[in-house]
Amino acid sequence: MKNSEIFPFIDHTLLRATATAEQIRRLCEEACAFGTASVCIPASYVNQVRGEFPELKICTVIGFPLGYSTTEVKCFEARDAVQNGADEIDMVINIGWAKDGRFPEITKEIAEVKRACGGKLLKVIIETCYLTDEEKIALCGCVTEAGADFIKTSTGFGSAGATLEDIRLFKDHIGENVKIKAAGGIKTKADIEEFLKEGCGRIGTSSAASISVEEE
Repeated sequence: MKNSEIFPFIDHTLLRATATAEQIRRLCEEACAFGTASVCIPASYVNQVRGEFPELKICTVIGFPLGYSTTEVKCFEARDAVQNGADEIDMVINIGWAKDGRFPEITKEIAEVKRACGGKLLKVIIETCYLTDEEKIALCGCVTEAGADFIKTSTGFGSAGATLEDIRLFKDHIGENVKIKAAGGIKTKADIEEFLKEGCGRIGTSSAASISVEEE
């Protein structure tokens, strides 16, 4: 695949705790040059980026990276992010609830966050590295029933990232209106091509700049 075919699927990402305003600005400049689907950045930079890069789609994260904020806090984060100019929200589920089998509560939380997004795109991170296949299947049902737009594999801060096996599992158990975002450990053009061939609608990666260099 050509880079021009790949970049529209990439959420160009910088979520490190040490990310500076200048690094975020450089990320956005790269996203504009590459034509990525979005930039995925910390919520504290959304307002700045909205003002400086009005043409960009901005994604931010809530309940990130551990997922155990209360539902009320996640909803506040989502509303605040949208008010500051976010176009897309990536939320982390309460992973402890998943381990406890509290799937109706997870569904309810996702639905409440979706409402708080005010029509903006919602991607739901389930952090696959901590889950059994049975839990992943149950969470496919939660994401579908709650009306979220995407199920997402990973935060990139867990013990492992996206796998092709998990993408295949998702495809077999999500609803027809739910897309898949793979993230975590996806660093090369070959990696991205594999996940896209499996049907992912988005790829979260911080490596778009190195992928650009690969084609030169």
